[in-house]
Amino acid sequence: MTTFNVVRFRIKPGREAEFLDAHRGGKASWPGLAKGHIIKTGDHSYCLIGEWADLAALKGARDQMIATLNSFRDTLEDLGGSLGVTDAVSGDVVVDLRA
Repeated sequence: MTTFNVVRFRIKPGREAEFLDAHRGGKASWPGLAKGHIIKTGDHSYCLIGEWADLAALKGARDQMIATLNSFRDTLEDLGGSLGVTDAVSGDVVVDLRA
């Protein structure tokens, strides 16, 4: 069953190019990732959306995703509310809107 993960980030002023570059050129080609996108959701705000074959594929890439995060962690602002620098959720598809 297809699984998606969504991670919300807020980038420090002047560091957006560095944040985006950390994901370009295959740097975020995690094993098992079927498709991924980063969307801009506001000033200095972004979400990463990843599509995976299943939850096992997402879990299998966790260590490499953390390594990628650590490569640009200093570009991120704390989101507040004891979230830290990311707000991540994941889950299985329950409705395909294209069907």
